[in-house]
Amino acid sequence: MNARLPPREEGATTTTTKRGGKKKSEEQKEDYDANDETRIFYASTSGNARSLAQQLGADLDAMVIDLSDVLEPEKTFANEGGNDEMGDKTGNGKERNGKVLKRAIFVVSTTTGGEIASDAKHFMKWAEEQAYDERAGWSYLKELKFCVFGVGDSQYEENFNRAARMIDKHFARMGAERILRKFDGDESSEVEMKVQFAKWTEKVKGRVLPAAALPAKEKRRMKKEANKDDDDDDEEEEGDRSDTESYFSGSEDDMDVEDVGGDDGSARDPNAPKPEMVTPKLRKALTKQGYKILGTHSGVKLCRWTKAMLRGRGGCYKHAFYGIESHRCMETTPSLACANKCVFCWRHHTNPVGKEWKWEMNPAEDIVNDALGQHRKMINEMRGVPGVTEAKLQEGMDPRHCALSLVGEPIMYPEIGKFVGILHEKRISTFLVTNAQFPKAIEDLPPITQLYVSVDAATPETLKAIDRPLHSDYWDRFVGSLSSLKTKPQRTVYRLTLVAGWNLAEAEEYAKLVKLGEPDFIEIKGVTYCGSSDKSASALTMKNVPYHEDVVKFSQEICRLTNIEQEEKGASSYELACEHSHSCCVLLARTKDYKIDGEWHTWIDYEKFQDLVAKGEPFEAKDYIRKTPEWSVFGAKEGGFDPNQTRVRKIRNHPAKEK
Repeated sequence: MNARLPPREEGATTTTTKRGGKKKSEEQKEDYDANDETRIFYASTSGNARSLAQQLGADLDAMVIDLSDVLEPEKTFANEGGNDEMGDKTGNGKERNGKVLKRAIFVVSTTTGGEIASDAKHFMKWAEEQAYDERAGWSYLKELKFCVFGVGDSQYEENFNRAARMIDKHFARMGAERILRKFDGDESSEVEMKVQFAKWTEKVKGRVLPAAALPAKEKRRMKKEANKDDDDDDEEEEGDRSDTESYFSGSEDDMDVEDVGGDDGSARDPNAPKPEMVTPKLRKALTKQGYKILGTHSGVKLCRWTKAMLRGRGGCYKHAFYGIESHRCMETTPSLACANKCVFCWRHHTNPVGKEWKWEMNPAEDIVNDALGQHRKMINEMRGVPGVTEAKLQEGMDPRHCALSLVGEPIMYPEIGKFVGILHEKRISTFLVTNAQFPKAIEDLPPITQLYVSVDAATPETLKAIDRPLHSDYWDRFVGSLSSLKTKPQRTVYRLTLVAGWNLAEAEEYAKLVKLGEPDFIEIKGVTYCGSSDKSASALTMKNVPYHEDVVKFSQEICRLTNIEQEEKGASSYELACEHSHSCCVLLARTKDYKIDGEWHTWIDYEKFQDLVAKGEPFEAKDYIRKTPEWSVFGAKEGGFDPNQTRVRKIRNHPAKEK
């Protein structure tokens, strides 16, 4: 099954932008001024390329057009027979005023598989076919001038700005003249993308706007820059077709390159000092989101469920499933970096990415101590908040649990084993979540109270589309990570995040993956919609968030299919054990170990776990289990909400629906 972005709503109209970003519908396209000689085209999956194009459109007072709207490219760019779709024609092969498109400016991002945005693939296919069509010839677009700005990240190496590179080659081959050489905008470079784009825009202005419109000083500077670019153009290679033959098929090595953070991906001197992971800009962005930055690569944040339970308003799903005290849970990570760029990332990818650790490293002791200090300060700030008692506040100041799932990939941190060990010495339990790209690191982990592996998709195609991994061998790493769970005697969990329109139809494939790791538990949770931003990796909306009943049905199907797979090899089956309806989350548990005399034992005896760790002798998950309370069991009337807490429902004043 191939994943794709959620389809447009039936009956919806696409938009074309003109004059500083105002939107017009399809029906209004015919009203565009035929005098426009310059048009700006963009292809974007996250909106970043679109916003840059709109900014340029405002500067040049030119049309801004989504390439997905250009359904007949030959009419737009070649102006054959006077049928330019954007112009008003007389039928005699020319526009009324004799004007045709003279300049095309492209702002293009590259998406999964090194390709252009899916809705613009028809345009790329046309460009490739025409560029190598003997009938079209090398003068097919001889009347057109163009330039291309790519939006990407150099971390993805050979696929860095690949779509922009292909457009530049194809148009040059069709005889179009470059206004400027292709520019590779790199969001991971030291020069910020906006600064890069602003400088490029100034060069474009010098080539596009009438000279009379520019101040004398700017004219001289533009002329100097233009001469420099002309020299560079001589070195531009058009390349051969070998680079385009695999363009539409893609490969497992093709990575997403749009809007990812990180360093510039260039080769470094091994003896040179390593850079800090958290740059000043990143520190500012994360601090604004509520993070407390620890050292140069770690962070801690106060979870909303921690605040809720301090106020006696209920705990998170881990309280319902495993008995943690949410008000005594610290959410932190020793590494803000990640090797994936998941479409549902709740931090919109303000954190950096990398395939391996390449930054300055802080000692594990310092990170743990700083995390506890900052966490206690945030807890203390809850003093005086309605519902927070002094007793709860003091308990919160003494955390007993640590959720290593804040953001990033914690096992990338070289001292993760030591980090976990220090937490256990302080009798703080560990719930560690990994993104299934580092199987060896999983095997090397010391005992973890509960170890999670994110299983966001069940096929190579959907995993690439949803997790957007950096590693070219991501599927082998994924499978290896699941298999590594078999080596862990403590509690293990598959965490499935369901995204409607993406992976809800993969129950059968998910069931096949269960036998790889045979986890103790399978958490199935609906994706949480976190809004949108310019840095968001996808076009997810509330329509991609499944209802709790959808999650339940999917969980029941997973149980049915998994049990068929398990029975064939004589393994234990799974059943729906618990639910937390507030979080749209369901827990499947292995019946052999966790359903004893007809009663579930999914909760954890945390004190016993710490005693077992302190002894230093081998132990298993079943050695620290506790009985699950009735209110948490699947099907209970409470739906996983602790009856000892007070549920507060928000009053939403939505406008009354018209009858």
